Amino acid sequence: MRAGRMELLVPILLIPLSVLGCSERTRTVRQGAAWFGGSSASSMPDERPRMLNAEVPFRYPVSLYLQQVQGNVTLRLFVDADGRVVSDSTRIVEPSGHSEFDAAALAGARLLSFRPARRGGLPIPVALLYPVHFRLPPGTVPAGDSLSQ
Repeated sequence: MRAGRMELLVPILLIPLSVLGCSERTRTVRQGAAWFGGSSASSMPDERPRMLNAEVPFRYPVSLYLQQVQGNVTLRLFVDADGRVVSDSTRIVEPSGHSEFDAAALAGARLLSFRPARRGGLPIPVALLYPVHFRLPPGTVPAGDSLSQ
C-alpha cells in the first residue's frame, strides 16, 4: 500500500467475448474484428496471443468498490513479437463512463504479459481488443449489470 492511498486488489472478471469458460492462464483474446493490421486472412495469426500473468494486474478503484459500482472498459493493445504490451500504443476504445475504471484499466495493461501471436510458427506483433470487466465479488448484482443478462 502506498502512503496516503489505499488500494484494493479485488478479483476482476476478464472475459474475452469469444472464450467464455477458459482459465486465466490459457485465455485468449477475441478474434475477428479485434485484429488490426490487415484485412486479409493472410495477415491473421495462426495462433492468438495468450495472457501469461498468473493474476490479473488490474486494481479495482476503492471509491467505486465502496459504492458497489461495476463497469467495463475495452482497450486496444499492441502486443509485440516478444509478447510485451507497448504501453504508448494502448488506447481506450470503449470507456466505462467512470474515469477511475478507465485509468485502472490503462495502468493494469502495462503489466500484462503474453505468449506472442504466431504465424507460420514465428512470433508476430498484433493489435487486439482487450475487454476489462470490473466486477464485485459474487453476491448481489447491481441493476443493469451487462454480464447478468
